[in-house]
Amino acid sequence: MTTDISTVRERSLHLVQEAGSETELSDARVRLLGRKGEIAALFKTLGSTTPEERRELGAAINALKVEVTEALEAKAARLAEVERNFDDLIDMSLPGLRPHTAGLHPITQMTCDLNDAFLSLNFDIYEGPQVSSELYEFDHMNFAPDHPARESMDTYWIAGTEGTTGAERLCLRPHLTGTSIRYMRTHKPPFRLVYPGRVYRNESTDARHERAFFQYEALIVDRNIPFTAGQVLIGTILKTVFGRPVRTRMRVGFFPFVEPGFEIDMECLVCGGTGCRICKHVGWLEVMPGGAPHPNVFRAGGLDPDEWMGFYINVGLDRLVMMRYGIEDVRRFHSADLRFLRQFR
Repeated sequence: MTTDISTVRERSLHLVQEAGSETELSDARVRLLGRKGEIAALFKTLGSTTPEERRELGAAINALKVEVTEALEAKAARLAEVERNFDDLIDMSLPGLRPHTAGLHPITQMTCDLNDAFLSLNFDIYEGPQVSSELYEFDHMNFAPDHPARESMDTYWIAGTEGTTGAERLCLRPHLTGTSIRYMRTHKPPFRLVYPGRVYRNESTDARHERAFFQYEALIVDRNIPFTAGQVLIGTILKTVFGRPVRTRMRVGFFPFVEPGFEIDMECLVCGGTGCRICKHVGWLEVMPGGAPHPNVFRAGGLDPDEWMGFYINVGLDRLVMMRYGIEDVRRFHSADLRFLRQFR
C-alpha cells in the first residue's frame, strides 16, 4: 500500500508540473482530486487494512492530498502570472500584424516577365550549361583563332585544361550564344527559342559592368525570316520590360557569329531622347546586339545556310533592369544588401 501511495504521488506531481494551460490544469485536478480520482481511489482501499495500518495509511494519503492541492494552487498562480505578463506586453485589442513576405530578385522577376511574354508567342525556353568549352563558345561561333576574347584577360578558363583546344578546353561561358548550337543540334527547324542565363567575363567591375551577370537571348530560325521579325523580337522585349512601346534604332555592327550584324539602341527613357548623363547626352542607349546567324554558325549547328535563315538578339538583362527601376550601379544587384532587395517585394 505504501508503494501505491508513493507511485500516485510521483505521477500526480509530474502531471501538475506538465500542465501548460488552465484547461490542462483543470483536467489534472479532476483526475487527481475528483470523486473518482486517483487519491479518492486510495482512500477506498483502506477498508481492507487493519485499524493500525488504517491510521498510518490514512494520514499518508491525507498528506498526499494536501501536497497535491498545494501543487495545483501554485501551478495555477504561475499560469495566471504568465497570462498577466503576456497581456502587459501585447495589446490584444490592436489589429494583427501583416506577416513578412518574400519577393523575387528584380532580375529573376524580369526573367519571368520575359519568359511569359515569349511563351505567349509560342517560343521554347531553353537552358544550356554554365561550364562550356572553346568549341561551343568560340569555334562554333565563328571566332577567329587569334580573337582576343579567347584570351584569359576576357574569359575564365577552367584550371587543368590549359594546353588543350576545342571541346577539351573548358571555360565558364562568356556569352549565351553558344547555347544556340546545342539547341540546333537537338531540334529540327523551324523553331523559335529564348535562353536566359548567367554568363562570366574576366573584367574589372564598375557601375555598369560585373564579372558575373545575366543575359537574355532569343533566336528565330525559319526558311524565310523577314527583317521585321527581328524588330518584333526587340519590340516585345522592350515593351515587356517598360510597359509601353519604346523607340529603337539599329546601326551596323560587327560580331563574329552574325552576318549582317547590328547594334540595337533604345531611346533614353530618362530624358526622352533629349540627352542626359545616363545616355551620355546623345539621347540613345545601346541595349543589345543582333543580326542574322552567320553561315558558319548554321553549319556548326548542322543546318544548311542556303535553306535556313534566322535572327539573333542578345540582351544585357542587368542593364535593362537598371533602366526599369532607375538603378545606377549594377553591383547593387549582387551585393546581398537586404535594404536594397526589400524594395522589390
